[in-house]
Amino acid sequence: MGKTLAEKIISEHAGKDVSAGEIALVDVDVTLTQDGTGPLAIRQLQKIGLEKAKNPNKAVLFIDHAAPSPRKELATDHMLIRKFGEKTGACVSDVAEGICHQIIAESYLNPGDILIGADSHTCTGGALGAFATGMGSTDVAIGMALGKTWLRVPETFRVEFTGRLPVGVYPKDLILYLIGLIGADGATYKALEFAGDTVKNMTMSGRLTLSNMAVEAGAKAGLIASDKKTREFLKEYKRAKSFRELAPHKDAVYEKIIKIDVSRLSPVVSFPHTVDNTKTIEEIKEDIPIDQVFIGTCTNGRLEDLALACKIIRGRKKHPKTRLIVVPASKSVFLEAMDKGYIKALVQFGAAILAPGCGPCVGVHEGILGDGERCLATMNRNFKGRMGNTEGFIYLASPATAAATAIAGRIADPREFLAEKKIKAKKRATKKAKKRMSKRK
Repeated sequence: MGKTLAEKIISEHAGKDVSAGEIALVDVDVTLTQDGTGPLAIRQLQKIGLEKAKNPNKAVLFIDHAAPSPRKELATDHMLIRKFGEKTGACVSDVAEGICHQIIAESYLNPGDILIGADSHTCTGGALGAFATGMGSTDVAIGMALGKTWLRVPETFRVEFTGRLPVGVYPKDLILYLIGLIGADGATYKALEFAGDTVKNMTMSGRLTLSNMAVEAGAKAGLIASDKKTREFLKEYKRAKSFRELAPHKDAVYEKIIKIDVSRLSPVVSFPHTVDNTKTIEEIKEDIPIDQVFIGTCTNGRLEDLALACKIIRGRKKHPKTRLIVVPASKSVFLEAMDKGYIKALVQFGAAILAPGCGPCVGVHEGILGDGERCLATMNRNFKGRMGNTEGFIYLASPATAAATAIAGRIADPREFLAEKKIKAKKRATKKAKKRMSKRK
C-alpha cells in the first residue's frame, strides 16, 4: 500500500514502515523554539539536568516575538536564551534577524526532514516537503536534547487546488477559503497535503502561506511535495545540495480528498474572532472602516507580499484615518526589499516599517490596538486579544486586500485597484502607439 508524504517521511525517521494511527519513535533533524517558549524549554532541561543539544547546528533558538524587548522581564528571558546557546553550541537567531519560520525555511530545513518547534506555526516548513509540526515546550526541549521524539502518525487529507488564480486572488485567499469550508477544527490532528496544478505552479512564497495556516484548521502538518520550485528556493539561499525530490506514492491512501477549483474564487476576508468566520469580498455588504492595516508575519511578510502591496499603492495615497504597519519576515527579505525600492515606496506611502520579527501579530509591543479599533492584517490568527487588546477587532486577508484597504480606509476589493492600474497601463500603451504612428507619417 502506498504512503502519503507524512507516512513516507515518518517511516524514514522511524527506521521502519509506519501508517496512519501508529505511534512512532523518530529521529529529529531540526528543533525550533522562540522567545515565548524557549525559556520554558531551557528551564525544563535545567531542572532535569539535561542542558544540552544533540545536534547544536540544527537546534535553533529564536528571539523574534518580542524583538527588541519591550520589557525587562522579556529582556531577561532573552539573556537566558543567549547563555544557553553559548553553553550548548545551539544556534541563536537574535533581534532583527527575523521570524523563526521564515529563517528555518531559508537556512535550516531540507526536504524529507522532521522539524519540531515550540510554536504552532512550525507547520510552515511543510512547504519544503518536510514533516514540520508544533509541540509543547517540554516535548521540544527533550527533542533538542536527545534528538528524538514520538509521534502518532496522522491521517492525511489531500487538498487539490486546480485552475488558474483569478486577478486579485492569492494563496492567502485559498487557505482562508479552505478553512472557512472545513472549519477551524475540520482537520484536527490530520496532515493536510496540498497538491494540484495550482500548487505546482505556485511560488515558494505562496506555498509557505498555505502550509503556515494548516494549523488554523487544526492540522498537525501542512505538506507539499518537493519539486523544481523547492530546488530553486534552496538554490537562492545557497543550499541547492540539500534538495531531494519527495512526493507521495501514487497509490497513497487518504482519509479524505478535497477538490477546489480556484478559478471560481474571490478575495476572502476572515472576520473576528475566529479564522473560519470567512466571507468573500462580494458577501461584505456594509462599509467596514479600518483603523490599522498590518502587512507582515510568518504568513505574508515575504518579498513577494511586499512587492504585491507596492504594486497596488504606487501612485496612490494612504487613507488619512488608517495606519499602516509593515514588518519584513527576515533580514534577507528586508535587505532585498530595500534594494528593489519597496521599503522606500511603502515609507513614502505612509507606512511605519518595523524591524524583522513578529511585531504586532502577538500583541506584545508596537501596533497594539485601542479599544474598539479594527485592524485588517495579513497574519494567521484573529482571536480576541491576539493583538494585545481584547476590545480590538482583527480581520485577516491577503497583502493585496490589505494594501487596497490602506488606500480606501475600509475593507476594499483589491481587484478595483488592479483593474484601474490595468486600464491606465492600456491607455499609456495606446498613447505611445499613436505617437509612433504620427512620427511615421
